[in-house]
Amino acid sequence: MYFPYLRGKQFELIALRELCSLFPQELNKISPVIEPVKASSTLKSTLAEFVNRNANFNLIINPRVGDLEGQYERIIEMITSSIPAEYNNYQLAVIIDSKTERSIGTLIEFINALDLNYNGITLIHETEINSQSIELLNNELNIVYNVIYFQKTSRRYYREFEANTLVSLDDYFIEQSKNADYLNQESDFSKEYRFYIQDGFVGFSDFLTIGDNYSESGFLPRAVAIHLSYLENEQIRVKHFVSDSNEDVADIGGKFSEAINKLVIWCDQNNLNTAAINVFRDLQQRGHFPGLGTLKKLSIMNHIELVINNI
Repeated sequence: MYFPYLRGKQFELIALRELCSLFPQELNKISPVIEPVKASSTLKSTLAEFVNRNANFNLIINPRVGDLEGQYERIIEMITSSIPAEYNNYQLAVIIDSKTERSIGTLIEFINALDLNYNGITLIHETEINSQSIELLNNELNIVYNVIYFQKTSRRYYREFEANTLVSLDDYFIEQSKNADYLNQESDFSKEYRFYIQDGFVGFSDFLTIGDNYSESGFLPRAVAIHLSYLENEQIRVKHFVSDSNEDVADIGGKFSEAINKLVIWCDQNNLNTAAINVFRDLQQRGHFPGLGTLKKLSIMNHIELVINNI
């Protein structure tokens, strides 16, 4: 199973929501992990769509970025107002880090006092915790998944947990400091979709074509970059399509045209077809610039469709 890890920003949530309607028969292959960053109407409508499709998901109750950091009660209120009481096809997720470990007793008490009908708990291990804390969590909570962030834990830490709960997590997106730096670049992403079962995991997770780094900046870029995942020799790779007129922030629509023209030509040459790629083709043919948020949405949708088509 694939666990795409997304911060709950507007276009990331819209991507998930639209995928639910595009691939209703494939939803049993994914279980998104959402770190909510704002109590938005988009988040509520996305949760409602999951319920409507009986789709499984993981909602983090202790986000470490965004407006909802430390806002446990607001997140629970959002759950109760968006998810019917009888719906239980979801997990409450908890980021495990040094801050969590210092207040682990309080956390357990808070979770066990909740009047919610959920499937269980997903722990996202961003740091290692000691064996006493692990034992306490296992004894007090119904742990369904242990998501192990391998870049932030030691090589053998995952062996502390039951095999039938293990999900691997890593950040495979190679981020550049500015969009222009992606010009003429492509890079390997991962082969986890091929080997996670063989390696003893029930699922795998990544930060898609966004990466783990979180930013709330909304400034206009000098360059427009579109990140497109594709498959080559069983390896997921990411190719970047970047505008050429990158001297200043003027004419974002023109920069978009430069980038999308490259994308469509390359996809046609390589006979690539996903729902998102077909939307890119339509935008190019119509000469329509939908806004930068939509480019991120389509990049996310393309990545998830690529994965679910190959697991």
